Amino acid sequence: MANGHQKFLKSPTGKQWERIGIERRAGVAAPLFSIYSAASTGIGELPDLRLLVDWCVLTGMSIIQLLPLNDTGFRFTPYDAQTTFALDPMYLALDNLQGVPPALYRKEKAFLQKQFPTGGERLDYGIKKAKLDLFWNVFQQVSSSGGGAFDRYVQANHFWLEDFAVFKVIKENHQEAGWEDWPGDLKSRDPAAMGEIKKKYAQRIRFHEWLQWQLCEQFKQVKAYAVSKKVYLMGDLPFLVSKDSADVWAHQDYFKLQLSSGAPPDLYFAKGQRWGMPPYHWGPIAEHGYDYLAEKLKYAENFYDFFRIDHAVGTFRLWTISLNEPAEHAGLNGVFDPADEKLWEEHGRKILSTMVEHTTMLPCAEDLGVIPKCSFTVLAEMGIPGMDVQRWMRDWGKSYDFKSVDEYRINSIAVVSTHDMQALRGWWELEVGTVDEILFKRICEKEGVSFEQVKVGLFDSEHSFYGRLRWRQDVDNEEKLLSVLKMTEAKAYHFLDMYRSSYDEEVKFLNFLEIPQNQWARYTCDLNEKNVADFTARVIKKASSASSVFSVQLLQDWLSCDPDFQYDPIEFRINVPGTYSDKNWSLVMPWSLENMISLESNAKIKTINRETNRI
Repeated sequence: MANGHQKFLKSPTGKQWERIGIERRAGVAAPLFSIYSAASTGIGELPDLRLLVDWCVLTGMSIIQLLPLNDTGFRFTPYDAQTTFALDPMYLALDNLQGVPPALYRKEKAFLQKQFPTGGERLDYGIKKAKLDLFWNVFQQVSSSGGGAFDRYVQANHFWLEDFAVFKVIKENHQEAGWEDWPGDLKSRDPAAMGEIKKKYAQRIRFHEWLQWQLCEQFKQVKAYAVSKKVYLMGDLPFLVSKDSADVWAHQDYFKLQLSSGAPPDLYFAKGQRWGMPPYHWGPIAEHGYDYLAEKLKYAENFYDFFRIDHAVGTFRLWTISLNEPAEHAGLNGVFDPADEKLWEEHGRKILSTMVEHTTMLPCAEDLGVIPKCSFTVLAEMGIPGMDVQRWMRDWGKSYDFKSVDEYRINSIAVVSTHDMQALRGWWELEVGTVDEILFKRICEKEGVSFEQVKVGLFDSEHSFYGRLRWRQDVDNEEKLLSVLKMTEAKAYHFLDMYRSSYDEEVKFLNFLEIPQNQWARYTCDLNEKNVADFTARVIKKASSASSVFSVQLLQDWLSCDPDFQYDPIEFRINVPGTYSDKNWSLVMPWSLENMISLESNAKIKTINRETNRI
């Protein structure tokens, strides 16, 4: 154990660290909807995680990081869910349902597997409704509907379960309309109206509770299996929840319903962003002993050993926009909550401390983007790992070199790629040495420069595509850049910053990897299958060598260590932030879990983890 790691045991998260052990660990980040096995019905299911655990054992990993698994209704956007408690029933496996004889659904399962085959490039979310219809039929045939164990589950989760089930039933009866569009008595949760719904739709309400019980039982079995193999599961608990959610409907005083959360204007989003999720009203939540946070973490403990706090910076301050602002203003005219910057540090420390006090899980923070300094201070103080993303660990504003892996935070997760960005191959082939066209055009507009005129003089049109502008090779110094722009150095700050960070980015990264110059050609030309695998292994090994206590990489980056794992990097993305597309949140791996377990490249991955002291 490194001396720096000893501090974790003396931090507020000391008990959590003591429980899991302070070790350098490697792991994989994988959306459940992206993986599948021979037993899957249309989508990756909870029991499939056992095979992923087996693969981790073979490759020397001990962390599985999942995307949020909360019920999204029929929007299928994991970070804008209808609840932060209930799991999505599309992940429930038809096999081994508690109290249900398999013969009841064997033929139906075979039909669904044929209708929704696994292994395609994109997930067909039609599987959710099909499975719900089948589960309803199964539920109606089971007279006891679970018996005593089910009833104990309902009682143990009374804080959220009945509200969620009633919410689902009312939405079903109103064509999935949002709760703000329901009749007034249901919208306001009038006791008489609520009593009538519970009486009239008692069986359907119990069905939704039964689904959650079945999901809980299957997931607990997975966790027990993972623990037996010394593999830990990291859940992703979104900081915010959809306005159209059971959580907001049931606890309207816990949210500032007249506001939307978002992000302030920046170079990428000139008008900022408006996400739609309501900010928390921390006053009433505190008055109730933070029960909402405590109960959410208590339930997640059934499934996870770690939890990732999405948008952890929101615990310190959150950008909020009045709903009276016109939609076209996006995130303009917003304010931070709290508004006083002097309050941010203590506010974040209080919320994070409350989380730590109410769970045995180790929190990990998604602390990417524009981060106030107080965030780094508090995370280090509390022993909470943040995220150090390799391609963003640069000496910004100075040399722009990639930082040595020894400079990564000890309390961090070393990451090559995240679900919101291009995986390694896509970044290297499509983005390195380029600038974002929309961003460059926006800066031109701001500075009064003709984009069309300077574009010809600065960028290689034959090698600029997919919204990325590649610099002309003859623009090899800043004087030439300023000449084309017809600007002084003092006025061209933003242009110079983009140029310095991207023009020789490829060379800087190869130097960072310590690859001899006489070998550069094999990585800077079109990568063949062997070179892709070799390059990926080098990059991951470099990240895994970091001082970070954890190293967790996307599944597709790990699989790219195998020469046979080929894909189109343009299409092979989990999500493109700021866009709405059926290609978001629907990526499926080309190989099944059974195929993954038999790969010869597993030995190569295990060697990486052993040589970087993560086994």
